Amino acid sequence: MSCFFPRSGRPAYKVDKRLTAAIRSQRGRGDASSQQDSKYELSRIMRPDDANIVGNVHGGTILKMIEEAGCIVGTRHCNTQDGDRCMAALVRVEKTEFLYPVFIGEVAHVTAEITYTSKHSLEVQVQVMSENILTGVKKLANKAALWYVPCSLKNVDKIMDVPPIKYASAEQEELGRKRYGAQKMERQETKARIEDVVPPPPNPGQHTVGFSQSSLIHLVGPSDCTIHNYVHGGVTMKLMDEVAGIVAARHCSTNIVTASVDAINFHRKIIKGCVVTVTGRLTFTSNKSMEIEVFVDASSLMEAGKEKYRAVSAFFTYISLDKANKALPVPPLKIDGEEEKRRFEEGNARYLQSKAKRLAEKERQE
Repeated sequence: MSCFFPRSGRPAYKVDKRLTAAIRSQRGRGDASSQQDSKYELSRIMRPDDANIVGNVHGGTILKMIEEAGCIVGTRHCNTQDGDRCMAALVRVEKTEFLYPVFIGEVAHVTAEITYTSKHSLEVQVQVMSENILTGVKKLANKAALWYVPCSLKNVDKIMDVPPIKYASAEQEELGRKRYGAQKMERQETKARIEDVVPPPPNPGQHTVGFSQSSLIHLVGPSDCTIHNYVHGGVTMKLMDEVAGIVAARHCSTNIVTASVDAINFHRKIIKGCVVTVTGRLTFTSNKSMEIEVFVDASSLMEAGKEKYRAVSAFFTYISLDKANKALPVPPLKIDGEEEKRRFEEGNARYLQSKAKRLAEKERQE
């Protein structure tokens, strides 16, 4: 699904003025949105070019679809009011869980729903169902929560107001407000923790941080970008997942898959023509999982005077699998120096916190 808008921000086709007036009247000029405006489903059959090297659908492909569905529902909702036309820009992805693998030939149904709105941002919760169209079996494959802000088509630096949505209850609205506050605080804390990526030492030993550290360099072209000429969040996440997968495979030398992605923070926009360097490094290993920190740094190819800047950062969790797709033990990470020790301890704290949340969720379901 795609649409074209010229730089003026007005549609490139003629519309009957009476029809336009009727649509605006129906939209309610910024009144609370209808259920149809706040929900969207995207479905696509998985093709061979969506696969990783062992035949499962690439985790980055799923992340890209999740972001596309979120962008569509967010943009549609934010344009249900008068004023400048706008497009929803991704600023943060909350923890994304990969519950079941998706296989080639299955249909991925991505459902995105707006669950909270503040004055200038909106939360979109997304679920991915995989459907085997031969047997009819469906499974919940992924779930995620994303945060967007609407940027004006006339001026990308202008953040638009977000129309409110109707909540099923006051409790639902209050829970959304708490999630909004938590993600806003964490985004600010993450910005403060931005650090340089240190090149690995020459001839690093096996199972060290330097041994598996990997980088990918990508020139941002038109096909990577939105109508604002900024990179799609889904494109960036796919590149990040590819690098994290290389790091995990180098550490284990086995089949590896994405288990989850911790919060992805989009610090600054990446514009068409930039060169992005995506770097991944191991920070923590448990018995059967690996945490990989991934950074995206951008620099302008055409403007030599501009410095490289940190655009995106995130933590990916991978697991190692045998031929029967059962989890294998992960080789312990060999730590060298205070910085690596600090990052390992922080990773361990995140691992224990995530494990406690999963156990609490399991107990609630039982």
